[in-house]
Amino acid sequence: MTRAATLRAPLAALLLLGLAASARGADERVIKVTARKFEFTPSTITVKVGEPVVIELTSLDRRHGFQAPDLHVDVTIDPGKPTLVHLKADKPGTYEFHCSVFCGSGHEDMTGVIVVQP
Repeated sequence: MTRAATLRAPLAALLLLGLAASARGADERVIKVTARKFEFTPSTITVKVGEPVVIELTSLDRRHGFQAPDLHVDVTIDPGKPTLVHLKADKPGTYEFHCSVFCGSGHEDMTGVIVVQP
């Protein structure tokens, strides 16, 4: 094996690791949220203004939605596959979110808030 080939493999691995990290963003805080029939856990998410976060949504039972209209978020959460929401709120406040995919009697109670602190 040539010296160039010996150097290429580790370099390629480092490049791939860098690309994976940049897909999430090295400075983004990850907040894990689970969805199941009629609840999000946690139902209160607290972030700071300007803080880059990734909300990692996982369904424990069926398809759900996650909609925070005032933050322009509307995604579908399929079971067995995390759904990532990148968020960087620009003003303080309390923003409601809810399930946007009907999941049965009790669906209307599947709500929560994102609290954006100064």
